Amino acid sequence: MEILANGWHDEGPEPWFLLFPLIWAAILFTAFWLLRRTVWRGGRGPGRETPADLLGRRFAAGEIEADEYRARLSVLTEDRRKGGAG
Repeated sequence: MEILANGWHDEGPEPWFLLFPLIWAAILFTAFWLLRRTVWRGGRGPGRETPADLLGRRFAAGEIEADEYRARLSVLTEDRRKGGAG
C-alpha cells in the first residue's frame, strides 16, 4: 500500500514525463497548420492586390501609358487562361 501512496515521487519523474512538451508542440503545430490552411490562406483578402489591380492602379495614376497597360494586361489574362506560370 505504501507504493500506491508514494507513487514515483521517491525516485523522480519517469521518462514518459518528457512526452508532455512533445504533445504540446504537436498540438500547437496542428493548430498553426490548420489556421494556415483555412483562415490565413494566401488568397485575396483585405490589403492584397492582384497583379491586374496593381496594373490598373498604375495606369490610373498615370505611371504607364494605355498601350503598355493593354499589353501587360493581355499577358496577365493569357497566363490566367493557361493556368498560371507557377
